[in-house]
Order: sequence, then C-alpha cells, then structure tokens
Amino acid sequence: MNVNRTSRYIPIICAVSVVAGIIIGTFFANRFSGNRLNIINTSSNKLSDLLHIINDQYVDTVDVNKVVEDAMPKILEELDPHSTYISAKDAQTANDDLRGSFSGVGIQFTIRQDTVRVSSVIKGGPSEKVGVLAGDKIISVNDTPYVGKIVTNEETLHRLKGPKGTKVKIGVARHGQKKPVYFTIVRGDIPIKSIDATYMLNEHLGYIRIKSFGETTYAELLTSLAELEAENFTGLVIDLRDNGGGYLTSAIQLANEFLPKNSLIVYTQGRKSKREEYMSDGRGSYQNMPLIVLTNEFTASAAEIFSGAIQDNDRGVVIGRRSFGKGLVQQPIEFADGSMIRLTIARYYTPSGRCIQKPYVKGQSRDEYDMDILNRYNHGEFYNEDSIRQTGDVYHTSIGREVYGGGGIMPDYFVAEDTTLFTPYYNEVASKGTILQFCYEYTDSHRQDMKSFTKPSEIVKFLRKQNVMEQFIRYADNHDVRRRNNMILKSQRLLERAVYGNIIYSMLDMNEYLQYINHDDNTILKAIEIYKTGKTRPTLDTKKKKTSHSNLSDSKKALFTNKLKSQYEKDYTLRCSR
Repeated sequence: MNVNRTSRYIPIICAVSVVAGIIIGTFFANRFSGNRLNIINTSSNKLSDLLHIINDQYVDTVDVNKVVEDAMPKILEELDPHSTYISAKDAQTANDDLRGSFSGVGIQFTIRQDTVRVSSVIKGGPSEKVGVLAGDKIISVNDTPYVGKIVTNEETLHRLKGPKGTKVKIGVARHGQKKPVYFTIVRGDIPIKSIDATYMLNEHLGYIRIKSFGETTYAELLTSLAELEAENFTGLVIDLRDNGGGYLTSAIQLANEFLPKNSLIVYTQGRKSKREEYMSDGRGSYQNMPLIVLTNEFTASAAEIFSGAIQDNDRGVVIGRRSFGKGLVQQPIEFADGSMIRLTIARYYTPSGRCIQKPYVKGQSRDEYDMDILNRYNHGEFYNEDSIRQTGDVYHTSIGREVYGGGGIMPDYFVAEDTTLFTPYYNEVASKGTILQFCYEYTDSHRQDMKSFTKPSEIVKFLRKQNVMEQFIRYADNHDVRRRNNMILKSQRLLERAVYGNIIYSMLDMNEYLQYINHDDNTILKAIEIYKTGKTRPTLDTKKKKTSHSNLSDSKKALFTNKLKSQYEKDYTLRCSR
C-alpha cells in the first residue's frame, strides 16, 4: 500500500524539479547575461573563456592553439625578464646543453652559401665512425636534395637529430672528389661538454674554461683537475667569461671543492620559497689552492653564484669586468604537451647577503633588458672603472671588504676592454662574416697540408709562411670589403687573431683555439701577474686598479652591438654538435 502511494507522487516530484530547474537556470542566465560570463568571474576563468568565445564566435577561423603559444611568452614577460615559455618543439633543445648529452649524428656545422658545411666531427661519434670528415658539404639527407633557401639551422637540426638507434643517410660533396659520397649514420648519444679547455698557462698556473653549469660540469671539473695534477700545478684560473650559467646545483658543487667547511655558498628566498642555505661540507680537495676567477659582462646566473661565493668568502680574487647581474631563480614546470615554462620563484643571495640581480622594470621586453649591457658599454664602463654605476646597498665579505648588491659581481681587479686596435675595416670584415667565410674555404682547401699539426704554434708558423693574411686581404677586397692599408696595419694583431684562431679551431679543437687566443689576452696576463705576486688571497688592502677613459668610436660601438646580439643567439659554428 505504501509503495503504491509513493509511486503515485513520482511524476509530481519530477515536474516540480523540472520547473525549479528552469527557474534557477533563468535566474542565472539573466544574472550573468550581456558582457558577463556564466561562471565565477575570476581572472583565470576570463582567460579560458576568452579563448572559448574567440573559438566559437570570432568572424574568421582561428587556430586557438597558436593564439595560446603566442600569448604565453607575453604573459610571462609581464612578470620579469627571466620567466620564459618554451614551446614543445624547442624544449628538448633548450635542455640538451645542460643535461650533458643528446642523440644525434655527432658533427659541428656552419651554413655558408645555402649549404651545410661540416666544421668538425666529434671524436668517437657516429659520424666519425662511418668516415664523415671536417670540410664535407652536406648536399642531401635521406636521398632528398638539401641545398638552397630551405637550408636553415633549425631545419638542419630537425633532419639530423633523432632518437638513439635511428638512421639517417647523408650525401656529401668532398674536396678533391668529383662524385658525392654517401654515408648511413646510426644516431647515438653525443656528449656536450661544459668545460672547453684545460691546460697550463705557465709552469705552475693551471687554466680551466667553463662555458656553462650543467649536469656533468662537476665530473668534468674533477677530470680537468686530475689533468692539471699530472702537470704539478700550484695555482688555478677558472675562466667564467661568457658563461651564461645553468644549474644551481653545479655551481654549489664547484664552490664546495674550493671552500672550507661550513662556508655559506649561496641562499635563496622568495614569496612562497622559504630561505634555503647551501653550505660547504669541507670535503673539497682544493681548499687552499690559490684561486683566480675571470668574469665579464656575459658572466651570469650560476656563474655569478660561484664568483660571489669565492669573493664573499675571500677565498680567491675575481679579475675582469662586472658580471651580468642575474639573481633570479627559475623553476622548470612542464606541460602535458612537452612545452614548459621557467618561472621565477626566488632570488639568489651571495654569502654577504647581497642580491646581484640588476634592476628591471616589470613588463619590460627582454630586448630592452638585454640592452643594459650596451648601455654600460656606451657609458664607458668597459674602459673606465670609475664609470661603473652600482647603486645597491653596501655589504661586507668575511674579512670586511666592501661589496655591492643590485647589479652583478664587481671584480677585485678591473681589466678594461682593449679597443685600441679596432677600426671600421675590422668591424666590417667581422660583422659581414668575411673572416669566417675565408677561414672555412682556406681550411677546406689546405686541410691535407695541415693534418699532421697538433699544436697551435705549428699551424701559426705554417700560415705565416703561406702569407695567409695577404691572401685574406685580397679575398676581402674581392668580396666587397675595400682594402684600407692604414686600418689594416692598425688592426693587424686583431685580424691575425681572428683568422689564425678560426683556422686553428677548424683543424684542432676549442682547447687549442683558446690556448692561441689567450696567449696575449689582457685578463689572462693580469691573472698571471696576480699569481706571481702572491695576491690571490684578498686582504683589506686589496684595491681595484683604475684605468683611464677612452673615447668610444662609432665603429667600436657597432662591433660591440654585433657581439651583444650574437651572445643571445645560438652560435652554430662553435656550439652545434648535432
């Protein structure tokens, strides 16, 4: 009886529910009609709904995914200059250098006249194993011609890189052979070294050049130190010039190797990140080794952390020019599609308590932010220490020396940029790529003549005997760079360094290239002087050397502008090992 009575009311209950639903729905439809969205009106929901509205109602068909890809960098740009978005197709490449390896064919290449030219072959890599040689010109990939306007750095990487174990077939034009030569290469793991050079500057002073701080940097450092041990080194120069940074962990590991126990290396702190301190553990094997660190305006991030730790603990001296000034910590966050953001979550602080982040304006474009370096140059900072503007608070090192926050690491010994040899002629042959083009062609046609050379000095002796500089000047004259004898004479040492250096790099390696370039480098010479005079341990009397101001010509400014631009682009001649 009760069941039947309940069943009798079910249609009535359903009808009332439907009516109530209509009334409630009508209320909310009216409440949020017009310009309002039918959801809780928060900023995040506004962004999501904006995309839905565009997709549903915009007059033309819109690729919403592309809109999102284009919008992400702009949103992050409003926060700070170092929070960035990396698309899925670029994420792998962005991480390769720091991870210490990638999968590829094992060559370094450059593109000249719409053709991929192999500048060097990585020892032990897949290409070397099948017989690819430096100087080969790649003219086909997987039986498809690959020359002309289609040839770009990005497209070349796309065609040559791939998963380990996969194959790629290339056809090359080789000097002295009439027909193309074909190779099938099995892609493999290619190591990316973060240490460019290890050698002895003199009988006692070792030298290590670190280009980035990656996963393998500490292991590489230990190998380099072992090599120098075999040479009985008693002092060390660590060159961090042009080192853009990398992993915080690597910088801490390296600093730990040189600092006594319980020395503060760095600490981080942010709005949502509590203060975290990183201390040395006392296990480093070189806590008393005389130490010199070299920096310049492109020394940044993790490289500044290492430099700051050494300076603030008065463990060694810093020589060169003021560093970049990046004191923001980024955390990588990956999305499901493989893209990622690097979001600033905290700030770095050196042991004295200074944040070395240079000032920036929220919403300022990265290009504007990067132009701070050019502004420093134009202001004369690279030539006169008195022109340096550091407006941050004053801090003190472990023995009480004054250091400043708010704009990079100021060296203990300032070394000015030498522009006395710069001329408009040198600027023209450098900026037009005339030097690189000549060096590639000369090396390609004389590779057999130089293949037995193992030292930079042997190559330099050969090049002088061949009167290569005169050959270069005639080459430039035939490629729209008019011969100007007075300027050539003034810039002769710079021109020789550039021409000889590039040929040495092509024939040997970065280690030998840096040995040649460094032999008369003013910062290196200053480091040797400091070591010889026993001034590698700072004292309260440690003073920075003043230099006189030199006027900056338009040609010098133009040359540095080109250097600045290239610093933020990938240098495929020296860095692409694909």
